Amino acid sequence: MPTPVYTPRINNNDDTVKLAAVLVKIGARIRAGDPIIDVETDKATFTVESAIDGYLLAVNGETGDTLDVGSILGWIGATADEPIVTEKATVATEDNGAGPSLKALLLLRTYGLKISNVPHTGRLTAADVERAAAGREATLSIPGRVEPFTPEEKGMARTVTWHRDEAAAGYIEISHDPQAWENYAAEFQKSRGLLMSPMLSLMAWKLAKLATENPRINATATPSGAYLYDKVNLGFMVQVKRSLYLVVVRDAASKTEAEFVSELSELQRAAMKRSLKAEQTADATIAFTSMARWNVARHVPVLVPQTSLIVGHSAKVNGLTSLGASYDHRLLTGFDVAQVLQALSVPSS
Repeated sequence: MPTPVYTPRINNNDDTVKLAAVLVKIGARIRAGDPIIDVETDKATFTVESAIDGYLLAVNGETGDTLDVGSILGWIGATADEPIVTEKATVATEDNGAGPSLKALLLLRTYGLKISNVPHTGRLTAADVERAAAGREATLSIPGRVEPFTPEEKGMARTVTWHRDEAAAGYIEISHDPQAWENYAAEFQKSRGLLMSPMLSLMAWKLAKLATENPRINATATPSGAYLYDKVNLGFMVQVKRSLYLVVVRDAASKTEAEFVSELSELQRAAMKRSLKAEQTADATIAFTSMARWNVARHVPVLVPQTSLIVGHSAKVNGLTSLGASYDHRLLTGFDVAQVLQALSVPSS
């Protein structure tokens, strides 16, 4: 059944808000925490974020319409074509007809809480959230302070939570001699006059190609079965100081090696400048990461939400490099993943 999104209360004295903007397309896939709709009053504007992963099915109004606080603002479904309940919906009973105050909503985000986590009667207030947060942190007996998560850290928290709560995560790895890849990348670099080795980009491109041959590594699990993506959107991890970004090359398998390397380089530069657009970090269907830069010999990567495979590349030790993969065991077996890693360990012919 679709999940309703309720119209928030921005100001204490305003029982209505104006629909200012819809930030994503109807039918688009969204993740918990993604901004989806802007609402406003004469005094303030507030961005409504999705509370769950899913698809934006509908918005109940047009830009400029006046909406009642607590009314259903829109619907989020598990699939893009999930039917919407047509009868008139009622206001959420937990708020007794009034949405949370703006300050309460902001504090929920700050503390990483949901409305259902906060005991309250009537309208949810900032004081309710503060009490719930204080109670949760009261178990920490050592003196300290709360440092709010950055947007990037909140994104990582959502990713880790999905990996923990949704996927049946497994991990395997192989060791291989990287010389063939190093030679291949050196020749590619020389022939195109590149300043840096494109080896990791080339490996990521080959992973995208392998995903077209093995559709279940480019998929996610749903209650109805395996959801096989039509295109390969390759997510590539980029570390910028303390921030970790997942940049996404869309429809990666349709690109030539040179096109892929060029586009990924542009995304990496945008990440370094912290100028990435929302669509450049969304909708990954498979992922690749490396910690060789930090001389890490092995690591177990965390699955990106709604994916079944992320490959992790590590530094060379005694002439050998590790290639590992975290995978969703609901869709893949260790044998499936081992075959992918073996194929990935050598360049394309």
